[in-house]
Amino acid sequence: MPEPEFPPTRVAGRGPGWYRGDCHVHSVYSDGSLTPDRLAAGARAAGLDFLATTEHNTAGAHGAWGHCAGDELLVILGEEVTTRTGHWLALGLCPGQVVDWRYGLRDERVGRHLDEVHRAGGLCVAAHPHAPYASGTFMYPYQGFDVVEVWNGLWCSDLPWNADNEAALAEWGRGLAAGVHRGRWRPAMGNSDTHLEDQIGIPHTVVFAEELSAEAVLAAIRAGRSWIAESAAVELSFTASAGGPRAGIGERLVAGDAPVDVRVDVRGVPSGMVGFHTERGRAHHASLPGSGSGTVTWRTGPAESSFVRVEVRHPGGHMAALSNPIVLG
Repeated sequence: MPEPEFPPTRVAGRGPGWYRGDCHVHSVYSDGSLTPDRLAAGARAAGLDFLATTEHNTAGAHGAWGHCAGDELLVILGEEVTTRTGHWLALGLCPGQVVDWRYGLRDERVGRHLDEVHRAGGLCVAAHPHAPYASGTFMYPYQGFDVVEVWNGLWCSDLPWNADNEAALAEWGRGLAAGVHRGRWRPAMGNSDTHLEDQIGIPHTVVFAEELSAEAVLAAIRAGRSWIAESAAVELSFTASAGGPRAGIGERLVAGDAPVDVRVDVRGVPSGMVGFHTERGRAHHASLPGSGSGTVTWRTGPAESSFVRVEVRHPGGHMAALSNPIVLG
């Protein structure tokens, strides 16, 4: 048996910037059909900068990814913890670390395993909360989890968006308003849940990280400095300003009583629809031109909106991109 070769935790020479990645990926080491080499090739072809290996209940693949990472692809070690009453992603594990999965909601054991991941510096993600199969529906409370996977690509057939994702997004959106009000909100992310060829990166999460390293990427996801893209063909920029002060996704804009101008620049969504969402639901929307590239602006303020987030949808309603919020102080 070959010696395990674990991937490096940092890609050298990659400073602050936006990085694209897929943090829910399966290989032949659990129930996927592809080797790590083929997944790495697929990630590069999809325009990704990072991925996470998340096999079901095993760290068996951790030592197979070292030679796949290279100088431009970051591989984060993880696991899909597949319990009896819901799945969750443990991201940022130590090499060879396995998180126990042999329990359900009534055993009241999930909390200790979340703590275990957090002690290792990792991130805990509630996976596909409304997955349409036994054990896939997430029955645990979100308390203790860092992030919710509101967009999962596995069960989406010909389109990377379905009713299960719509339900997960709505549930997360309801909790977001209360979280912002309490001063602590839980970010959203999206992943492909790749098992087969040509699934990786559909969708994926785009993060603003200080560098391309496991620590920096997970910190950015934890802070909500991210948005979700259907594919690398979709580009989004989302900012808010109040005169001089300015903020981006996942940040707080201290505006006082000043009006806030929100701006979204989108590429890759022909004739799409941009919607601004606050605690009052969709507060404003506008269409994109047939070219798929356009800018939409809206004026609001802290008195009307405690936060603003963005959804970009294709004609017909399926999602192209969605963001975490900008909080208005």
